[in-house]
Amino acid sequence: MACLGLILDQLIPLVPGQAEGEEFPAADLLLLAIGLGALALLPLSTWAIAGPSGLGPAQRLIAFLATGFWLGQVVHPAAHELIHRPGRGLFRLGATVYAALLFGQHTSAHRLVHHRAVATPDDPNSARNGETFYRFARRAWIGSFRAGLRAETALRSRTAKGLHPYAISLATSAAALLLASLIAGLPGLLAWTGLALHAQSQILLSDYVQHYGLTRARLPDGRYEPVGPAHSWNTAHWFTSALMLNAPRHSDHHVHPSRPFPALRLPDEAPCLPWPLPLACTMALAPRLWRRAIAPHLARWRESRPADTSA
Repeated sequence: MACLGLILDQLIPLVPGQAEGEEFPAADLLLLAIGLGALALLPLSTWAIAGPSGLGPAQRLIAFLATGFWLGQVVHPAAHELIHRPGRGLFRLGATVYAALLFGQHTSAHRLVHHRAVATPDDPNSARNGETFYRFARRAWIGSFRAGLRAETALRSRTAKGLHPYAISLATSAAALLLASLIAGLPGLLAWTGLALHAQSQILLSDYVQHYGLTRARLPDGRYEPVGPAHSWNTAHWFTSALMLNAPRHSDHHVHPSRPFPALRLPDEAPCLPWPLPLACTMALAPRLWRRAIAPHLARWRESRPADTSA
């Protein structure tokens, strides 16, 4: 599948985003189907991997890997879109999916911290130049949990009412693990947790690659420059972009967070990587290879932004 994706990315030209004013009713239906499908897939896969499904060891391993990649590369982009949707039902579905993946803090940290502080030291999910993925993953997981909790608590102290979102998220995650135990006992619990960690690693890899080494300059008044197209890495590969619901068009999403994914564009001034996003994420698992490969692209970006002295 990885080789097929690389070939298709090269054979078929880039598909541009659709017009901003168009309606995308099918887009929300697709997100709804993927979100609900994920909530059904997790218990079914747990039963197949750890329960009395009749699968052999190799088949259980294949089921684990295939499900994990689907959760990380398709379900995560869909859940990400859902938490940016204005409709309460769609938002709650996205939040439930992340909680089922034992990563409920992402709903809060991504919206309230990452989009505001991206490409600054205040964002735990922006990777620093020279930082390995493994060091970043630990810092980002813990940092996003804490930053999201602080942001939600501060928001609730001003306006929000009802249960704290973290309480709902943690309760949902606990219910998911209880369901896994009911499905297949301790092996089911381990299988569900393993699938969640597999998906989480891909979410963190995407964050690592898409903001690696990019920084916002400080203005004379001490504030950071506004978020712009130059603060996210993008990829212009059509197949993997379509597979991931245009998530590789990351700059346009950060500039226009509410823009539906079919309308996302690749701005001319946005830095682009020469590799499809899944391949770039795989490269990031080998720190020396990643640093050597990304260095010339990061150098060109810095040369094009002489005002950025914070890099």
